[in-house]
Amino acid sequence: MINALSIDMEEHFQARVMESVVPFQEWPKQESRLRQNVHRLLDLFQKFQARATFFILGWNAERYPELVEEIRKEGHEIACHGYRHMDIYRQSPEEFRADLERGRRILEQITHLSIRGYRAPTFSIRQDTLWALDILIEQGFRYDSSIFPIFHDRYGIPDSPRFPYRIRTPKNKSIREFPLSTVSFLGQNFPVAGGGYFRLLPYALIAKALLRLNRREMRPAVIYLHPWELDPGQPRLPIGPLNQLRHYLNLEATEKKLIHLLKDFRFAPLGEILDREERKVSLPLVQINEEHHREILEGLKF
Repeated sequence: MINALSIDMEEHFQARVMESVVPFQEWPKQESRLRQNVHRLLDLFQKFQARATFFILGWNAERYPELVEEIRKEGHEIACHGYRHMDIYRQSPEEFRADLERGRRILEQITHLSIRGYRAPTFSIRQDTLWALDILIEQGFRYDSSIFPIFHDRYGIPDSPRFPYRIRTPKNKSIREFPLSTVSFLGQNFPVAGGGYFRLLPYALIAKALLRLNRREMRPAVIYLHPWELDPGQPRLPIGPLNQLRHYLNLEATEKKLIHLLKDFRFAPLGEILDREERKVSLPLVQINEEHHREILEGLKF
């Protein structure tokens, strides 16, 4: 079984928990550690013959176009993470469309490729932001990987499917969705996909979860990481106890766990895995409730 590997290409100061101390206007003043951390990932992927999807912020691509091109030349998929890492539920549809288009256009100008994939900052396609899918379709995206089928204080649609499917919007358009991986236990979905969960959980438990997905459920997993998660030497910013736990927990263990993962499992970009899944079996179709969709759009206030 070949699993999907993805990197949300952000600087350490661009994480959601950093907003209170490093607003967008302060980004240019921060110490950049992106290039060294991405090179560390690229070296590991080359060593273990793994390829990934890099969901790249337009702001970062603008500053490091040569890094984007290097990622592409090494056989990884280039995908969009928006321009400035703002949660969708804090934007109007017009603001989201502008941010998305700006990020996509920068990536396409650098790579001369059509960008197929998108992941929302902080997985912020939720029940109240499903309207964003129509904008993704309008902008030419072929798949999304933003919906986490879990309960969380900031994101998630707990009752959404756990494996790839198609979403049909009220405009009768559809887009493929590749949800972040979970295991189901006692009727509850538990995240095993990466990020803070990857840093928190023992590697044996992560490996067991992936084997369950691959062997028992016969489905590929999707793993995600951020470059800064391999960087225990990054500056420590005053973000409060809970956010410090979310951001800095077990940074020193991430690279070792990732090496184990790359040794034990096979990985390819999300777009390739989705194409394979769709060739094997027709993806299930989920229809967005039109009345609920209309109520959400009418209730938006900015």
